[in-house]
Amino acid sequence: MRRAVALRLQAALATAAIVAAVGVALPALQASAAVGSATGYASANGGTTGGAGGQTVRATTGTAIHAALCSRASSSTPITIEVEGTINHGNTSKVSGASCNTAAGLIELKQISNVTIIGVGNGAVFDQLGIHIREARNIILQNVTIRNVKKSGSPTSNGGDAIGMESGVRNVWADHVTLEASGGESEGFDGLFDMKDDTQYVTLSYSILRNSGRGGLIGSSESDRSNGFITFHHNLYENIDSRTPLLRGGIAHIYNNSYVSLHESGINSRAGARAKVENNYFKDSKDVLGTFYTSEAGYWQVSGNIFDNVTWSSPGGENNPAGPNPQSNTTVSVPYSYSLDGASCVPNIVRQTAGANKGLQVSNGSCSPQTPSPTPSASPSPSASPAPSTSPSPSGTNLSIGAGSDGSSKADGTSYGNVRDGDMSTYWSPVGSTGDISIKWSSAKTVSRVIIREASGSAGSIGSWQVINGGTGAVLKSGSGAGAITFAPTSLSKITFRITSSTGAPKVAEFETYAA
Repeated sequence: MRRAVALRLQAALATAAIVAAVGVALPALQASAAVGSATGYASANGGTTGGAGGQTVRATTGTAIHAALCSRASSSTPITIEVEGTINHGNTSKVSGASCNTAAGLIELKQISNVTIIGVGNGAVFDQLGIHIREARNIILQNVTIRNVKKSGSPTSNGGDAIGMESGVRNVWADHVTLEASGGESEGFDGLFDMKDDTQYVTLSYSILRNSGRGGLIGSSESDRSNGFITFHHNLYENIDSRTPLLRGGIAHIYNNSYVSLHESGINSRAGARAKVENNYFKDSKDVLGTFYTSEAGYWQVSGNIFDNVTWSSPGGENNPAGPNPQSNTTVSVPYSYSLDGASCVPNIVRQTAGANKGLQVSNGSCSPQTPSPTPSASPSPSASPAPSTSPSPSGTNLSIGAGSDGSSKADGTSYGNVRDGDMSTYWSPVGSTGDISIKWSSAKTVSRVIIREASGSAGSIGSWQVINGGTGAVLKSGSGAGAITFAPTSLSKITFRITSSTGAPKVAEFETYAA
């Protein structure tokens, strides 16, 4: 494959040098938690809240980031890590602890949950150092720059991926991040945003991906089809050869993105994948949508897109471009609400909002930028010693306190009432790996959110579950893993959390319920 990216870098780097020389001021961000709320598929499956409700700590080195993770009471204790400065190989080392599994040479988010990493102050730059998310859930990355991560040459990090996710990852929101390389594979770089081996419920929003051979993939091979439910919106893809993204199996929702100078191919839906592609703006690019480099077809639903100076190759055995007149060949339904900007204004709104150090602005749904309200969080602490917690603290009154409860079974020494007493040191556990636990009231309550908190030492045990209207038997929501669960407001007098699979003995310390 040709490396058009490298040929165009000289002009891009010259522009960057001019900006640095004249001292253009970037807006400083002062925040103590993720700003705004997760959108797209990251808002499904119980939602993505990161470290909300936990302690906030500061870090100026990669080692300090690892130390913050390792100092938590457990691997699921919520934490927000504010990062400022340049994080690189020289200040990133392995830190050991019971609540972490870190490594040198990259930022390792492995076998953990409930973490926010957010750039603050004058910004956070991960220089030649990638972020690796493995066997983890409920992770937020916001307002950071990750650049020039290599898989060959020196130094190397994270297999050449700026952000890489693999092995049972759930609920990741990457927002207002800038991901960039300085060439393609022949220059030692790989993907900017990669997902593989059962990674689901991810959103990439208001971000910049540029100057790379590969934008990112969903699925490492034609047989890796366990990934999906990914949303891409209000991102800028610029000076990229291909993979914006490459989708193997699964479902992706791709809307309101700006694509400029895609040299070989763009959205590559293949191996049975289905992509909903709406209100994007494609400019000065080639083969921006289709199935490429394989005979295993993928599918797309298209509407409202603008193709500005886009060229299309001829169909062939392993080339099936959607253009020059793209038509839908599938339908995709998404489970969340969202606002579409008109495609004609997408380049402008994305230019104003996407990337790190832009003040975390978002579109108001009418192509005008606005700044969302910060999510409440604890005050920053100079040390990395967060207080124990297991899940974000919501607003409103916990309707479970003082209510009744029952269940299908219980293990020795546990009580149904332990799930509604506000005491994390006690818990209910079923006999075996599955069972029901319910909250009930003497009169109907309207409920739209529950939080399941696991007891210390058992975090991650709960597998798949259903939330059920105890009066009608209707399933209100299904998913996997403990945490916050939202659904349509429902009037009921009994609500049941049904554990349908688990690893080991699940222990529910609290079953919290909240009104609409």
